[in-house]
Parts: sequence; C-alpha cells; structure tokens
Amino acid sequence: MISITQKTLQDLEFNTILQTISDRCNTEIGKEKALQITPIQDKEVLMQALLQTSEYLSSFANNNAIPNHGFENSTNDINFLAIEDSFLEVGSFRKLATLSETVNVLLLFFKKFNEYYPKLNEKASQIEFTKIIIQKIDEVVDKYGIIKDNASPELIHIRREMSTVRGKVNQSFGTALSQYNSLGYLDDIKESIVENRRVLAVLAMYRRKVKGSILGSSKTGSIAYIEPEATLKYSRELSNLEYEEREEITKILKKLSYEIRPFVDLLLQYQDFLSDIDVIAAKAKYANKINALLPNIIEEKRLFFREAFHPILYLNNMEKKEVTFPQTVELNQDNRIIVISGPNAGGKTISLKTVGLLQLMLQSGMLIPVHERSETFLFDRILTDIGDNQSIENHLSTYSYRLKNMNYFLKKCNAKTLFLIDEFGTGSDPELGGALAETFLEEFYHREAFGIITTHYSNLKILANELPHASNANMLFDEKSLEPLYKLILGQAGSSFTFEVAQKNGIPFGLINRAKKKIEGGKVRFDKTIATLQKERSKMEKTSNNLKEEETKVREESKKMEQINLKIKEKLERYQELYDANQRLIYIGQKIDDIADTYFNNKDKKVLIGEFLKMIEIENSKRRKISAKEKKVQEVIQKKIVEEVTVKVEEIRQEKKEKKIKAALVPEKPKMVLKVGDRVRMHDGKAVGVLEKIEKNKVVVNYGVFTSKVNIDLLEFVERPKN
Repeated sequence: MISITQKTLQDLEFNTILQTISDRCNTEIGKEKALQITPIQDKEVLMQALLQTSEYLSSFANNNAIPNHGFENSTNDINFLAIEDSFLEVGSFRKLATLSETVNVLLLFFKKFNEYYPKLNEKASQIEFTKIIIQKIDEVVDKYGIIKDNASPELIHIRREMSTVRGKVNQSFGTALSQYNSLGYLDDIKESIVENRRVLAVLAMYRRKVKGSILGSSKTGSIAYIEPEATLKYSRELSNLEYEEREEITKILKKLSYEIRPFVDLLLQYQDFLSDIDVIAAKAKYANKINALLPNIIEEKRLFFREAFHPILYLNNMEKKEVTFPQTVELNQDNRIIVISGPNAGGKTISLKTVGLLQLMLQSGMLIPVHERSETFLFDRILTDIGDNQSIENHLSTYSYRLKNMNYFLKKCNAKTLFLIDEFGTGSDPELGGALAETFLEEFYHREAFGIITTHYSNLKILANELPHASNANMLFDEKSLEPLYKLILGQAGSSFTFEVAQKNGIPFGLINRAKKKIEGGKVRFDKTIATLQKERSKMEKTSNNLKEEETKVREESKKMEQINLKIKEKLERYQELYDANQRLIYIGQKIDDIADTYFNNKDKKVLIGEFLKMIEIENSKRRKISAKEKKVQEVIQKKIVEEVTVKVEEIRQEKKEKKIKAALVPEKPKMVLKVGDRVRMHDGKAVGVLEKIEKNKVVVNYGVFTSKVNIDLLEFVERPKN
C-alpha cells in the first residue's frame, strides 16, 4: 500500500509538475484531471499508465500520429439529458455528435495500429464503438447546428409555406418602396430593419401620408420607420408560421432527446476516455520537452538514476539558456543510505530533491529525465523533511516541528521506504542535535530503509563511514575558486569549507584565525583533512577527464595511421605488380630485338618462326589456366578499376569545366592597343622583344639576336618606353 503524504508532495514541488502538465492539456476536464494526479497504488495500473505515456511519446517520432482527441465539455448537457422529459437545444446535439465521432476515430485508429500502441488500444477496446448516436443526430441536425427541413413531414410543409409568404412580403414591400420613393416621401436610406422586419424610412413630415404601422423613429425624430399596409398582412402570416416552426422544432428535439437518452452513460464514458487521452498526451508532451523516458522497473531493491535531471530546474535553465548538471545516484542493499556533505549553495538539496521528485513522478505514471540504462523499484513510502518548516499555526519552532516529523518517520519507516532529509539534525544545539540525529540515522539504518540526507555534522559523516551499508558523498567544488561544480561524488565526505568560503567573501583573516582558536583543534584538523581530500579528488577528476580526452585523441590518430599504412601498402603492391609487368615486357622486347637482328643477317624465315614459337611457348609455360570463377573475379576487379578511372576522369573533366566557367565569368581586362616601340612578348612565352613594324594583323618583333614575324593577337603588352 503506497503512502505518500501531502507534505512530501509539497516538499518536492510536485504541484509545479502537475501545473506544467495541466497547461499542456487541450480540454477543461483534462486540465482538472492533470491537477488531481497522485501516486498510483496498484502496480499493474501504474505500469499501464507509464506504458501508455511511453507509447504516446513514441508517436512524436513515427509516421503514425495519433488523431485529435479534443472535445468541448458537455457534462452539463449530458446530465440535463438524463432528466426525464427534458430536451436539449440544437447546439448541444451537435457537440454530442462531434464527441461520438472523435471517439470513433480514435477507437478505429488504435485498433489499426495496435502493433505501435498496444496499451492505448487495450484502453480504447474497453469503450463501446457505435455510430447510432451520430446517425440519429445527423438525421435531424446539419453540420452547422441547424434543424434540417426533412427532420419531419410537418416541418417541410411549414418551411415551404414560410418561403412562399416571405416572397409575398418582399414583393409587396418592393412595390410600396417604389411608390413612396417616387413621391419623395422617403429619406436617402429608403429602408431599414426594425424588430426583424423590413420598414420604410419615411421623412417625418410625410408619415401621415404613408399607410402602414409605425414601428419606431430615428433618434432625432426626422425619420419614421413604417411597415407598409400591404406588407402587414403577410408579416402577420409569417409570424404565425414562425411560431408553428418553433413548436415543431421543439417536438423534434424532444423526440431526438428521447432517442439519445439511453446513451447518457456511454457519452459520459466517452468524455472520460477522451480526457484520459488528453492527460496522457500532456504527460507525453512534457516528457518530450524534458527528454524523459521510462526506466527499467525492477523487483530487486535498487534505485539507479544515471544522468538524472531535476525537471523543474531543467526547464527554468532552458529558458535562461543556462546549463543544468545531471547527477548519478545509486541506492541498493549494499549501499542503502547516502550522507551528502559540503558547503551551502553546492547543489546538495537539488540532488536530494532530484531523486525524490523523479521517484514520485515515476510512481504517479510520468516519464522521467534519466539515462535509458537507469532502473528502480517501487517504494511503499516516500518520506521527506526538506526546508524550514516552522509551524506558526501550532506554535512550534523549527526544531520541534522537525522532531515531530522524525517521530512520524520512526512510525512509518521500513525496508520499502525512501526517506529524504535536508540539513539533518539542525535547529538545536549542534552537539546535542547531532547526537540525536545520529541515533535517528542508526534506527533508519537498522530498519533497512533507503535514504539520502544532507548535513554539516561531522559525527554523521563518521557514522556513514563506519556503517557497512551506508556511504558518504559530497558535491564537487573547484579547489582554487571555491565555486561549485554541481557534481555529486560518492564515497567521500565533503568539507563545509567554512573558513575558506568566509575568506573568499572578504572576512578579515584575523577574525577567521580567532574563530579557529575558539573551537576544538581536532575538529578543525578533521575538516581541513576532508577539505584537502576533496581538493585532491577535484584534481584527480580533472586529470582523469584530461587523460580520457588524450586517450580518445590517441585512438583517433592510431586509426588514421592504420588507414594511411594500409593505403601505402596497397600502393606498394600495385607498384610492384607494375614493375614486374614492365620488366617482363622489356625482356620480351630485347628477345624480339635479338631475333630481328639474327633474321636481318641470315634472312632465314624458318629460324625466325622457330625462335618466335619457342619464345611464345616459354611465355605460355609461365601462365596457368584460370578457372571460370577466377576469370569472373578478375573481370569484376577490372570493371571496378575501369569505373574508378572513369569517375576520376569525369571529376577531372568537371573540374576543368568549372575552371573554364569561372574563367569565363571573370571580366576580361581591356586589351592594350599596341604601338611601334612597345615592349611585348608571346602569350605563352617569356622572351621580351621590341615591336618594330605593324602590317595589318602581322607585326615584326626584334628580340635582339633575331627578329620574328607573328600575328598581333598572339602578343601581350609588357611596357611602353617613356618619352
């Protein structure tokens, strides 16, 4: 039986989580339900809730998005419908039809995608699928919420007559409008609407000349609004028909209400189902925002939260664009209690609250922001004592209140309890309060409860070190700046850095020394030793991180060298093969040269052919007949080589093409007009000569030793001699 008090919910700021989830709901009922979430008693029900949320979360990443589940709250309409002889208005029926349609779509969707959403489909399969509600309402009400003409034979007849009479009203009014307008009796606006009737805008001086019923006048009294006498008769007839229409609609709505009344319970069930889906969706949206997931729920008594984030802090820091530091915490049968010590503002309380809040969220059916390899079991109780709980109502001091709280802990604490105590033992004389706190801790330990406490008391640090299944922990601090690093380190107590922090905050050194003399030397030495160890731990942490980085770099370099070595080896092998092939060709070439020389001297064709055949047989003897399989492999290799060469050639061509395009895009420099005496050179040459003569496109260039006649377009300007 799970027992979690209102105080625990308050201490862990659980209501903030509920409000955040409620804000993500689409429906009024969903928002209310989200605020009522509490830890779930039954494990099977809890697992269903967790898996349903996990399935909905997965819908954000796959292509099978869950359809809309929003609806307008119809609780009052449904409850009113349940009363005998009552009837609903048209708009209410439209809401009920939409509600039924939304549920039907969801039921069919979950059934179709059962493979993706088995737990959600299991929930949906408990709801009755029916189209009767929609069919009955659609027979009477259209999609705009208006009663259809064919809702009853009588209504068709009434509306046809109304249409005829409206035609007569408009016709008679049009005739009167034309008549009195031609006589000049009407104002510029000519007509208006009063009491939902068309009226003539008659100038006040002519009102006695217009026959009809005066229905009003303008604010200034200059215009009288008159319904023409010819129209009055038809207007009365239309009013009577409108009354008959209303009466018939009432009969239709009563009949429809009678037909829908048997489905009242089902409609309430529909609303309940959709609001549940709304809450599940809101929990999934929240989980998506904080990168939450479902850790492994185990039977073994072990809590292991790896890289756990405090969700409220995470979202707040995200808005401020600040970093949130995750914590890794483990509690098991061999290490049931952790005592966190160290200076204030180091993150002790946040670490404590992170564990408590995440466990509470998980046991309330919510996913939590931890690493996927995290796991935990379900506690029967979560007890907390966090913050200054001075009770003004009961006239209790902080210490009295905390003692009362400890008494409750002693009554409820057992092997399936998780207790979280912040600043354990404070509020009284340090020595006496510390001694009592030590006794409480021993009692919790002997009852095999799991817990995390934060403290500054040295005796509690020593006790945690002595107890086999308890351990110390501290929040890491920078040894130089004394700035918190917000990282929980298990296995070692933390110094409070009392004097160091005081010195950092500008307290005179002399005062700090006087304070040191006022306390026992042993305690100072003990705290100093812890501080030194903590500094060493911080250094080791940094060194470890640096070594890991170096190791990663070395691995990467090693991989690169291996790849380079492999490529060099492959190249050497290819070069060796090429060299061997070239040597063979050189040998064959020399042999052919010798045969050719012999033939040149003796002109003996027989000897020539014999030598050639002998050489070919020697070469063939070196070859071996390859199998079809080997031949196929060679063909594949050759094909691959050809493809690679083709790709490379294509790349080179493309590169050249791009260079040409770039060159074409660069605007050409204006060409210099060459004159006799200019120093010039060829476009692709280095020698500079003097232009001696120009004959149309041909020019003579003197290079000193010789002269040359070339096309003028092949020359480029170098310089022009100064006058």
